[in-house]
Amino acid sequence: MKSPLFIFLGIFLLSQEAFGQHQSISVPMDEAHWEMEHSAKHSFKTIDAKKTMALHGKAVVKGQTFSNGTIEVDVYATQSRGFAGIIFRKQDGTMEEAYMRMHKSTQVDAIQYAPTYNGELTWQLYREYQAKVRFKNTGWNKFRLEIANEQLDVYVNDEKVLHIDRMETDHRVGEIGLFALFDCQFSNFRYTPKKVQPSTKEKMAPVIDPNLIIEWQLTAATPLPTQALNFKEFANTETIKAQTEASGLLPISKHLKRASSGQFERNQEFYTVASTTIVADRDKTQAFSFDYSDKIMVYLNGKLLYHGNNAFRAKGPEHKGHIDINANKLFLDLKKGENTLYCVVIDKANGWGLIGKLE
Repeated sequence: MKSPLFIFLGIFLLSQEAFGQHQSISVPMDEAHWEMEHSAKHSFKTIDAKKTMALHGKAVVKGQTFSNGTIEVDVYATQSRGFAGIIFRKQDGTMEEAYMRMHKSTQVDAIQYAPTYNGELTWQLYREYQAKVRFKNTGWNKFRLEIANEQLDVYVNDEKVLHIDRMETDHRVGEIGLFALFDCQFSNFRYTPKKVQPSTKEKMAPVIDPNLIIEWQLTAATPLPTQALNFKEFANTETIKAQTEASGLLPISKHLKRASSGQFERNQEFYTVASTTIVADRDKTQAFSFDYSDKIMVYLNGKLLYHGNNAFRAKGPEHKGHIDINANKLFLDLKKGENTLYCVVIDKANGWGLIGKLE
């Protein structure tokens, strides 16, 4: 029989572990605690008696990782163009990311969650993960994320504004930090780790449209040449298998790493050839509904059927280049037996993606 002292010590240690899991950790705004990513620009100053970091780029907390819990930061109000966000579960160039578009207060895309894959943010591919929010015009906006396994809740000034039921990356732990464009000011960064038990409830499998193309073959990410592409060359190139998300979306950057990335519109254009085989029991015509980012050329059995441009601002200053599977439709003249559909997908920035279904 265990002694009362042994039992007491066991309870004490367990309580200490639980306390540590729910204790808020503040990260000072100084060089000793932050590591800048690549060419990030930053400076430390005092505003409203608060120590702050002005940031353009990404910065991670030195020597710290995060899985579940709460992440909070105060962001100085501005009506100038600015993007201020939190990154977490970062492993190399892939991470989860939620951010405020400071200049878009009260607009439908004021807040967004989007994963970054291999150094490329993918906001064009996830229009459903946006929210309308009113930011403060002066002073500080409180930005808070609550993370529990696959789920994310986003709060602005203590109001819940966005819920994500299933985050997109496969990461469950990684580095933690901040992201900004156009010199946003951050202060009072803190996080509270929490041990979250996996749900005992069985999650319902997502409903998949049986018409969706859920598997593609992809060629390697290749810089777009100045001369015309040669169909005969890419038709025989080595490929990898890539599964789509439940929605049918293929986030290409998740599967392919480009030689250069993360420079937004300054990126070099890259392309991949996504292909699938369609088996027809007879000669027939079948509808192919699809969308893409940024540009595409569609071939069937070597014949060019379509080319288009859905890039950011390609169709006007307010065109965002979001993906909608019903945006484009082709009628494919299939021959009996195997037919090969090739989609040459070209991207510069903001989300490299393809989605399609055969109706």
